[in-house]
Amino acid sequence: MMIPVRCFSCGKPIAQHWEEYKERAENGESRKEILDSLGITRFCCRAMFLGHVDLIDTAAKFKKF
Repeated sequence: MMIPVRCFSCGKPIAQHWEEYKERAENGESRKEILDSLGITRFCCRAMFLGHVDLIDTAAKFKKF
C-alpha cells in the first residue's frame, strides 16, 4: 500500500523520503545513490525502500461505496 511512516525494525522515520526516492528512481538514477544521498544507511531502512511495492492505485479500485 503506502510506505510505512517508520521502519519496522529500527523505528527510524522514513516516509518523508518516499516521494523523492520514487521520482528519482523513475528518472533512471541508481537506487544506491538515491538512498545514500537521502541519508538512509541502515540495512533495514534500505530494505523497506527496495522491497516496497506501491499498490495504492490497485487497492483504490476496490473501494466500497
